[in-house]
Amino acid sequence: MNKSTILIACAFTAVLASCKQQNEQAKDSDIKTLPVYTIAARDTVVDIPYVADIQANRNVEVHSRTEGLLDKIYIKEGQQVHKGQLLFKINDSELQIELSKARAAYNSAQADAKVAQVEAERVQTLVDKKVITKTELDLARAKYNAALAKAEVALSEKNAVTKRISYTSVHAPFTGVVDRIPLKEGSLVAPNSLLTTLSDIHTIYAYFNISENEYLHLAVNDSHDYDLNAIKLVLPNGNVYPFSGKLSSAESEIDENTGNIAYKVQFENPQGILRHGASGKILVTRAFPRAIMVPQKAVFEIQDKNYVFLLNAENVVKMTGVEVSQRIADNYLVLSGLKENDRIVLEGIQSLRDGQQIQPKKP
Repeated sequence: MNKSTILIACAFTAVLASCKQQNEQAKDSDIKTLPVYTIAARDTVVDIPYVADIQANRNVEVHSRTEGLLDKIYIKEGQQVHKGQLLFKINDSELQIELSKARAAYNSAQADAKVAQVEAERVQTLVDKKVITKTELDLARAKYNAALAKAEVALSEKNAVTKRISYTSVHAPFTGVVDRIPLKEGSLVAPNSLLTTLSDIHTIYAYFNISENEYLHLAVNDSHDYDLNAIKLVLPNGNVYPFSGKLSSAESEIDENTGNIAYKVQFENPQGILRHGASGKILVTRAFPRAIMVPQKAVFEIQDKNYVFLLNAENVVKMTGVEVSQRIADNYLVLSGLKENDRIVLEGIQSLRDGQQIQPKKP
């Protein structure tokens, strides 16, 4: 081998070494250095929110049971009324005329019955003396019974008119708060016309729905993880209602369309703050022993499912699905998919791909 050949071989070897070094440097530059979060389990207490529909203990529509002009309204909208209090008076002048006629008819029927009774007694005396036959007595008694029947019919008609007159005075069926009054004094009231709505709000029920899984957790775990005697109610203005509530009961069936079951929480309402038809948010306190919490920024969503990038021992990332319950401050409570001491990528997840190797660093 001559000297020129040796020089060419050395140059070629140097070029190969330089290319190899550049490839290795390029490969090293592809490994990103990203902050990694190591999961630690800890006992956690969470207020779980549920949308609530607030309803009164009793909410009853007050309807008229007769017709006539609305003579007098004794109450105002929003007023507190007591059981038996007079609310409305419907004109009963025509009914009073009917009552007078019914009384007259009853009195006349009573008089006819008295006459028939006296006649039957007279005939009885004559029969006893054998002046007339018993057939005459049977006829007299039949007339007397017929007169008594007519008197009973007249009495029923009089009582019916009296009952209808009683319907012209509308009283509160229970103690509560009056709602809107759609009719005004002088309005013509038809049978079954809506006069107002009365709400008994000394006790209020907040209805909310939970999923079948939560229901089963309540049933199987005997509610040990839940504080069901101190449930909070958040009002629409963001304030917490000053009285805590207690879980009262549940429906007997799970809705086949939604997979939910309804519960209700009973709240005392001594100040009358809560009203029927209001809205709010129930907060049920639940304890999560050894809960898994992950920073919110480490979780990403694809097609309504949540994922994180989980690291293995070789620092290779794997896109892993997780089930999250809710957000607590800047963290998510994870129900499944991760365990204690797992490592997940904390930042830079937008540019990662499944199976990529990274260089972890502390956040």
